[in-house]
Amino acid sequence: MTAPGEDNPPTDSSDGLGDISDSNHQQSPTAERDTESDETGVESEASIESALSEEFDNSPGARGQTGDTPTAQDDEPNEWVLLGRDVGVSILAVALIGIYLFAISGVWPPMVAIESGSMEPNMNENDLVFVMDTERFQPDFGGESGIVSAEEGEAHDYSKFGAYGDVIVYAPNGNTEQTPIIHRAMLWVDEGDDWVAKADENYLGSVEECEDVESVCPAPNDGFITKGDNEQTNQVYDQVNGEQPVHPEWVVGTAEVRVPGIGWLRLQFE
Repeated sequence: MTAPGEDNPPTDSSDGLGDISDSNHQQSPTAERDTESDETGVESEASIESALSEEFDNSPGARGQTGDTPTAQDDEPNEWVLLGRDVGVSILAVALIGIYLFAISGVWPPMVAIESGSMEPNMNENDLVFVMDTERFQPDFGGESGIVSAEEGEAHDYSKFGAYGDVIVYAPNGNTEQTPIIHRAMLWVDEGDDWVAKADENYLGSVEECEDVESVCPAPNDGFITKGDNEQTNQVYDQVNGEQPVHPEWVVGTAEVRVPGIGWLRLQFE
């Protein structure tokens, strides 16, 4: 029995224990949302860091540092490549000019360098001279050889390099192993001619008659009597010194154009 007015105590003790159990082992909806929010925040921060890392790795500076992409310096041509290209272009240009000159002159090489002063003052040492085949662009009075002698040039008022007649490049005595000579063709003689009798006595020196140069007079072959223009070093005909008259077949060509001083470079390689 209970006293009147007193409340009966709870008869189900499990209800109280149930309340305590719920407070200790179950989370409220608010706590669950906070936990989910924290996890979401961590994931968001990780995503941002990953995105920033990828953006940095893909930036031009990062690629240049890691070597994944060539830099501007890597794209620049090598200095040796540029030098080789320039040399190749220069060689090609010179070759094309040489071929063009050969097509005009018909002589190879079409240019010769002057080695001595025997043709001064009309040609000087180290000059470069363009040579033409004797059968090209020659006047009609040049005869079968195409070469105009000083004697013939005076008769037709034909001059080259400051005097009458053609200047010719030829192999001395027909010897192609010797250095070619560039002198002026003075007069033509036929085989057996007494050329001393028909020559200008001013260029004979001490020679008075054919017997004085019996090795080349009478003329052993058809050809030109020649002489250098230098009145100091070449005062007499070349044949006075024992050279044979220059046969047309020994002639390389006629001198046409002179370029002062340029032949020096070529002479350095001979």
